[in-house]
Amino acid sequence: MQASLPASALHTLRLPAPAKLNRLLNIVGQRVDGYHELQTLFQLIDLCDTLTFTLRHDGQLELRDGLTDISSEDNLVMRAARLLRNATGCSLGAQLTIEDKRLPMGGGLGGGSSNAATTLVGLNQLWQLGLSFDQLAELGLRLGADVPVFIHGTSAWAEGVGERLTPVTLETPWFVVIHPGVSVSTPEVFKDPQLTRNTPPITMARALQGGASAWRNDCEAVVTRAYPPIAAAMEWLEGFAETRLTGTGACIFAGFNSQAIAVDVANQALQHWPAWVAKGLNRSPLHVALGD
Repeated sequence: MQASLPASALHTLRLPAPAKLNRLLNIVGQRVDGYHELQTLFQLIDLCDTLTFTLRHDGQLELRDGLTDISSEDNLVMRAARLLRNATGCSLGAQLTIEDKRLPMGGGLGGGSSNAATTLVGLNQLWQLGLSFDQLAELGLRLGADVPVFIHGTSAWAEGVGERLTPVTLETPWFVVIHPGVSVSTPEVFKDPQLTRNTPPITMARALQGGASAWRNDCEAVVTRAYPPIAAAMEWLEGFAETRLTGTGACIFAGFNSQAIAVDVANQALQHWPAWVAKGLNRSPLHVALGD
């Protein structure tokens, strides 16, 4: 079960929603329902959105997000709140605020999924529902395959569509993350006839033993061909360190052992693209904030 916060803390919660990187992404098959079978390594990083949840006793759910590209009713934060309330029969409401939006939409960093996960975990606390992380992850899977990893809050080896998780401990370098300024259509990537769909499955142990130098992203060739700005950014970052696409992009990343070097590379990148320095993590800042 989740750790419980004291009652005095349960009027308003301010919680982080961290990003993730796909350190490895193998596509090992395609199911009859069209979904792809994956093997991936999720690593959490300390680049976060910040969400605030304030208790309402009138049963109303209100979202303040400042986003213009998506309606509040379609936002994953609102969808997660409604899902949790409908699943539990809770009669309470909440003011939901995306207070600090740092994770780019459609960047492959899992921002929407992480926001949904933080909403499920936060409202479970605020409404004192007592659901376990396993129960919340089962609900979260209805919203997206990446939501459970953020709920469980550890870096993980994932299989299936990304929902079968095994916690892992990964190296935690400093990362430079670059957004090349384009939006990638994930459905279009997975529909591309040239997408690799038959990478031989490997065991988690073999993947971890191979290390970062052996990791790859099967979406990379399709994405860089279809989106020249991503290819250009990758070529630039490759001049400093081995570079990968995260998810289907658009963000790319490279790891560095030194924060100072990562900051220097990011400052150079900022002359061309939005860029961030982020620390690799194995435990989610969300869980740290909850004292879990």
